[in-house]
Amino acid sequence: MHAFDVLGDPVRRRILELLADGEMTSGSVCEVITAEFGISQPGVSQHLKVLRESGFATVRPEGTRRLYAVNSEPLRDVDEWIGRFRRFWAPRLDALETELARGKRERRLGRRTGESEG
Repeated sequence: MHAFDVLGDPVRRRILELLADGEMTSGSVCEVITAEFGISQPGVSQHLKVLRESGFATVRPEGTRRLYAVNSEPLRDVDEWIGRFRRFWAPRLDALETELARGKRERRLGRRTGESEG
């Protein structure tokens, strides 16, 4: 399965968001996903299986529990692919950062001018 097919599903994206904060048991993942998406435990297990088989998640047994975590390698591949397109938005973000800094500076200078006049 292609990385964007895996990431194209909102449930799998949400599971990865949860796992990005650290390892979680399958039960904890299921609890959140069931509450947010109304999916049954077997449905959540299928999404975890897809993430595991596509390499986006790892699982390790701990007693009777299964702990899931993000595997960053496929995400690096996605980032590399997206990197080819960053040039389209990076200059705009740089320009926005410049404008925000200019506005902060003008407000700061305006306060100083206002303080000395008052």
